[in-house]
Amino acid sequence: MSEDETVPAFKTGAGQASALFALVHEDLSDYAVTDLKDRIAALEGEIVRAKAMVERKQSGRSAADALFSFKGN
Repeated sequence: MSEDETVPAFKTGAGQASALFALVHEDLSDYAVTDLKDRIAALEGEIVRAKAMVERKQSGRSAADALFSFKGN
């Protein structure tokens, strides 16, 4: 199995590679250690931001489900 098969193919609707797809396939060998550490810090921050958005969306969905739930007919 190649590396390309193990990385999810995050694509746009037009079939062009998205920024995320390009990011996960970028060659890191030319980066300095300090650049790689900065990149890791930035990506960890993005993970926190994405997780917060997931929580907000799940909370909103739960609230909508509770509002439109017609149990006890």
